[in-house]
Amino acid sequence: MTVHHLRAAGAGLVLDARGAVLHWGPDLGELPDGFAASRTPAVPPSSLDVPLRLSLLPTLGEGWSGRPALAGHRDGTPVAALRTAEVRAVDDTISVRSQSPDGGLHVTTEIELSPQGVLRIRHAVTNHGPGVFELTALDVVLPIPAEAGELLDFTGLWAHERRPQRSALRHGVWSRESRHGRPGHDDAFLLMAGEPGFSFRAGRVWALHLAWSGDKRIWAERSALGPALIGAGELFAPGEIRLAPGGTYRTPWAVAVFSGTGIDGLSDRLHPWIRARRGPSRPRPVVLNTWEAVYFDHDAAVLSRLVDVAAEVGVERFVLDDGWFTGRRDDRRALGDWSVDPQVWPDGLHPLIARVHAAGMDFGLWVEPEMVSPDSALARAHPSWILGAPSAPTWRHQRVLNLADPGAFGHVLGRLTDLLTEYPIAFLKWDHNRDLLEAGAAHRQTAAVYRLLAALRAAFPDLEIESCASGGARIDLGMCEHVDRFWTSDTNDPLDRQHIQRWTGVLIPPEFLGGHLGAGTAHVTGRTSALGFRLATALFGHAGIEWDVSRASAGDRARIAAWTAKYKRLRALLHSGVVVRADSPDPAHLVHGVVAQDRSAAVFALVAVGSPAAALPPPLRFPGLDEARDYEVRPLGHPPRTVQDAPPPWLAAGAVTLPGRVLTEVGLPPPLLAPEQAALFTLTARP
Repeated sequence: MTVHHLRAAGAGLVLDARGAVLHWGPDLGELPDGFAASRTPAVPPSSLDVPLRLSLLPTLGEGWSGRPALAGHRDGTPVAALRTAEVRAVDDTISVRSQSPDGGLHVTTEIELSPQGVLRIRHAVTNHGPGVFELTALDVVLPIPAEAGELLDFTGLWAHERRPQRSALRHGVWSRESRHGRPGHDDAFLLMAGEPGFSFRAGRVWALHLAWSGDKRIWAERSALGPALIGAGELFAPGEIRLAPGGTYRTPWAVAVFSGTGIDGLSDRLHPWIRARRGPSRPRPVVLNTWEAVYFDHDAAVLSRLVDVAAEVGVERFVLDDGWFTGRRDDRRALGDWSVDPQVWPDGLHPLIARVHAAGMDFGLWVEPEMVSPDSALARAHPSWILGAPSAPTWRHQRVLNLADPGAFGHVLGRLTDLLTEYPIAFLKWDHNRDLLEAGAAHRQTAAVYRLLAALRAAFPDLEIESCASGGARIDLGMCEHVDRFWTSDTNDPLDRQHIQRWTGVLIPPEFLGGHLGAGTAHVTGRTSALGFRLATALFGHAGIEWDVSRASAGDRARIAAWTAKYKRLRALLHSGVVVRADSPDPAHLVHGVVAQDRSAAVFALVAVGSPAAALPPPLRFPGLDEARDYEVRPLGHPPRTVQDAPPPWLAAGAVTLPGRVLTEVGLPPPLLAPEQAALFTLTARP
């Protein structure tokens, strides 16, 4: 039997002539003619009389009694089965056409394997039958091997996103569903199934992500009757997707990745793939965002002083956050009234922007175009544009503007176009501060947001956009197609940020993840942190400041200026290199870094997030180096606080040179950091 084989970067996918997945995982190399026949399983007792082979769209009609990939009905008659009509392979893509026995449904499945080994799959279903077909599920499903017995996905809450959770993959369905109208702070994010105990640097892992910013489900299933599966698809409300004759629904892309080298191996594929598709066209500028500096108090004199100090410490982009538009004095009113408040800014934003430009920075502005305050001119003029009944509960004192309504869509696009035409705005911080709780609206709203972002990008191709959703509640590869940056979390507390950035960065490259230096006492948690810990945490990402640095001491401003200079010197490496994370036997110590693609240089951080388990913590190991080269290791930046009577001799000497294999396998005696401290190191390969 003919097989269709996709291979790239050590990963592979094999389909048979009927579109059944025979293998997904490591590249198998060239396959013999009898490979498909060799994969035919036995027929167990009390089962189908023919071997069970699951298609890309398993259903009850082919003998699969687990969760179906395709579900729906026409006048109450459910879809029972699909038959493969054609499988075509061209270069690194495969197209599979299937249809129902009566010809009433046609499904086309697109499969792509990128040069980095990232697999993308999506379906398109078309109703060719009489009457309406109501679609209730259409998921991308992939088999995983028996050894993938442990799951890792994520949960979280506002300001505490991306909390990992592990469980065994037992018999039955493990399903995570999001009904927020956005992925949510508790988004499953990236479902991993791997060998039990898989870690950052070890174990085989199969992972799946749905590139969609609305309601969704992602799941895994193990059955006594067939192979284990992982699947993902958009989550529909009842009646949300109804296909009239000739109508088509296309799923979001499901992004699937195999790694033979642990969780970091997933990033090794995903990061270069995302960079090849959406890499920034310019270095990521140091940002100052005004939210935690002034909140709603937009005083021209205060902001002018902040502009001057921002320029002094090396900021390259000044972003004016919430509070600039008409009537906006708190978070209870005026969303939707997107015109500059003449009482606060009698000459518009022109004087402030002129001062920003004169100081050598570009200018950004906060907006929340998908929302509307009940107390706003827009809501009073167009109540029909608001989703839900008037009695529906508000969230953060706001409602959702129905962007699927052409009038509402045109109004928002027009107001944003006017702002971007009148003012030289280089950057929009695009916020989304509530869940969408109106049943049946998530699909239309998400699609409309994508159209709105695409229209703005087309009209203003140099505009950069940041996706913020109460912090990190909408970070996904669907939104990544339209934005240049994600606000990783609303907390700038470095202790929380260490964990949030560590796990969000498995999927998203660091240059897309905003990380800001906050005030000494964090706005969200009230915890006080040392300046060095805050600076070290904000360095690894798209760095910025969210603090009234005009109130900082002269000494602190000098340290911040040195930090921004360091970021500018290192950002080419930080934003192009390989992200690595060491597996530490002591959870109080984190080690992470970025290694240049040619492994000629690296930057690492040793972070104490708690008190150590022993007086002498485990060695400081540096993963990802070239084992055959020698590296000089040097401390970087201001020394952190330690609890040692004497530092390790190599650190007291200021540097040490050792082979990469030694640094990776044996490591160095670490400094004894006090809790909530970080030490930075540069590694340079010697000639």
